[in-house]
Amino acid sequence: MRHVDRIPVAEFSLATTDPAHAGPNGTMIPERTEWHNLVMWGDKAELAERYIRKGTKLYVEGRLRYRTWQDHNAIKRTVAEVAVEKVEILQRAASS
Repeated sequence: MRHVDRIPVAEFSLATTDPAHAGPNGTMIPERTEWHNLVMWGDKAELAERYIRKGTKLYVEGRLRYRTWQDHNAIKRTVAEVAVEKVEILQRAASS
């Protein structure tokens, strides 16, 4: 976790997976996983640091935002992030 103007900020990735299934014509469509960058501030960031680990199942609501910057090679980069407004822990990650 980092701090911006003394406000805690948590940034991490979340995977969503669509299970394999048969399409309308009977062809099998394989499982598909997508990764999403999440950003949380304040109390949500502190909750993330304390309780969210790899494998934790979450319910998340937020706004999609795009951030653009120039890297050290002067190449313009853009990233999509979910600015989290609501988060609920549905299931804690299994202990190893």
